Amino acid sequence: MPQISQFYGIIITMYFNDHAPPHFHARYAEYKAEYAIGNGALLAGSLPRRAETLVLDWLAIHRNELQANWDAMRIDQVPQRIDPLP
Repeated sequence: MPQISQFYGIIITMYFNDHAPPHFHARYAEYKAEYAIGNGALLAGSLPRRAETLVLDWLAIHRNELQANWDAMRIDQVPQRIDPLP
């Protein structure tokens, strides 16, 4: 499970050949969540409110890069790192 980005203690990862819909995983301390790339919908788990806000802000900036990584990983290509929040 490659780490795509990390910021403010939040780790963003994706799995090779993961199930649809296109999504990513976010971990913060003992919390874990999955978010849809297309609309930011929470698919599973939960994060504290502040961490979730940061993840969704990051998603809004990097949606195209996340989708490109999703597409690459579906054909077993290594994903690119994505810049963290400033």
